[in-house]
Amino acid sequence: MSIDPENVLLTETVNGKDIRLMYIPTWDGLYAPIGVRVPKGDGPFPIVLLAAGNGGEGMEWVRDAIHNRAYIMDRLAEAGMASAWLRYRTEIELGYNDGGKLVRDIRQGREMFNRGVLEYEDEIAIADYLKGLDWVDGDRMAMIGMSHGGEMALKITSEWHGFAAAVASEPASHEYLALTPDDTAFVADSGMRNIEEMEMAETDKVRRRIDMDLARSRIEGIRTPILVMGRDEDHLQGIFRTSYDLLHEAGKDVEWVSYDHDFHGYVFPVRGEDGEYELNEVQIGAIDHVVGWLAGRLGVS
Repeated sequence: MSIDPENVLLTETVNGKDIRLMYIPTWDGLYAPIGVRVPKGDGPFPIVLLAAGNGGEGMEWVRDAIHNRAYIMDRLAEAGMASAWLRYRTEIELGYNDGGKLVRDIRQGREMFNRGVLEYEDEIAIADYLKGLDWVDGDRMAMIGMSHGGEMALKITSEWHGFAAAVASEPASHEYLALTPDDTAFVADSGMRNIEEMEMAETDKVRRRIDMDLARSRIEGIRTPILVMGRDEDHLQGIFRTSYDLLHEAGKDVEWVSYDHDFHGYVFPVRGEDGEYELNEVQIGAIDHVVGWLAGRLGVS
């Protein structure tokens, strides 16, 4: 089999479905892995990018996702939408807050940046690359981001306007909102913050601890319709809801839903040891809503 080193594309059959494995160039020349499933037909297809967590692990993570988190891909394909599990570089603690806006310049004929590229900028690079492919309908692109991926959805749509719609599911947007943690967070031996058990369930508490002017200035740039999804008993529900509230108060095209489920990441069901997806009627209803909302926003009949 001949492979173009500059346009790597492999096909892997997973549970009877053909998955395209690709490496996409990012802004600094490194490559990010994705796994794509397309629906039946000739295309070009609307496409939904899928992001969960804080990055790293490369193609191994993507291949695990297309094997064990493919329920959402199946549902999107049934509705006529392509989808892609993607991986991006590892999150940098407070890199978004401390690094400032990325400036790209030229030195000695090559690009020079004022700081390192961040993980959410990899997703922009991936989306922008996919827009140029003939099997992708570049005007009908969307994303679903869960947890840190949900915060990435807010960061991306604040700066880049190439998505027709975005879902921020359980968005861990404490950095985006410039939130100062309380004493439920602490500095670990590594010198970085441990916020795994941070208690931010109430919106009043969250509002008292965020830099409201900075959060509102970031939100002001958003033009993309966004569905924000909460989880009723989550210890960060106040952050999820405040993310929605501030978007709504700013007059953005935004919708809020929340579900009572015990799994963080309920919108992305995983396979159990028996090979079957572990999901219940609450999850199915939530995913029905997401797929229907995206189909409406992307004009999929």
